[in-house]
Amino acid sequence: MHGEYIRKSLEVRNWESAQKLVRDWEAGEKRRTLPLREACERFCRDAVARGLGAAQLGKYKLLTEELKRWFPERVVAGMSVEDLRAYRESWDVAPVTASKKLERLRTFFRFCMESGWIESNPARLLKPPKVKMKPTLPFTDGEMEKLLWACEVYPDRPKGRRAQVKAFVLLLRYSGLRIRDAVTLRRQSILEGKLLLDTAKTGTSVYIPLPDVVLEALRSIQKVDLNHFFWSGHGNAKSAVADWQRSLKRLCGLAGVKGHAHCFRDTFSVDLLQKGVSLENVSVLLGHQSIRVTQKHYAPWVKSRQESLEREVKKTWE
Repeated sequence: MHGEYIRKSLEVRNWESAQKLVRDWEAGEKRRTLPLREACERFCRDAVARGLGAAQLGKYKLLTEELKRWFPERVVAGMSVEDLRAYRESWDVAPVTASKKLERLRTFFRFCMESGWIESNPARLLKPPKVKMKPTLPFTDGEMEKLLWACEVYPDRPKGRRAQVKAFVLLLRYSGLRIRDAVTLRRQSILEGKLLLDTAKTGTSVYIPLPDVVLEALRSIQKVDLNHFFWSGHGNAKSAVADWQRSLKRLCGLAGVKGHAHCFRDTFSVDLLQKGVSLENVSVLLGHQSIRVTQKHYAPWVKSRQESLEREVKKTWE
């Protein structure tokens, strides 16, 4: 071929993929048949160089390790949509998780396509699973009263834990922070009664005034660390988050309330929307990268939208 004798395996199992590779070579468009294993490693190195968060890097690492186990001797250019369909059939996860995993798979093959290792993105041909979104259910006023009551009877072991739990609950309720951002909150982030930090998930700045009851609760807790309120600053932050999730689960059990940490974020958001705060401003306060994310979860709670719908319905009565 072009004066070169080629004697090698194409490292593909699909006959159409093999013929396509040969046709590309014959047309003078010989692509680099990069092994999938090496492409995975380059993808992960690029993700690190882009400065992605630890959580996102971990998910990419998990996906690429799985791809290397499933296709140990394959090349990127030989991957077909049938290969990926068979791979997806092995996923034993919920539809929401499968949808997120498919997004990461598409991102990987888009990286390979942009790098010139494959002509098209086979993952784009995979249809996403049908996901039924659960409605956003914030805590009611009665449930918040029960939770605050449970804070007063929460076991004070070690000493000072009860005050910590109450401060943590109030912070989640009146700041709308994700649990990881609340656990790793730095003392320097609160200045003159206002909270300023970059959310770990999106990297966007969030600036929120806090009521006096939250500030007093934060001042009353014993110092775990000179720099943090709820974390020692040592070890893995993920372990600290898991510890606080267990504490909140125990608190909900004492209060007789079903819920988790994100319900406090939902309560914060819905309370703002029902009091007339615009969806755009709520999106900024939550640290969302796009208002579409806020609309997806909180659109039914927008007061102005609901009032407009009610007016339209009432017109039909006249």
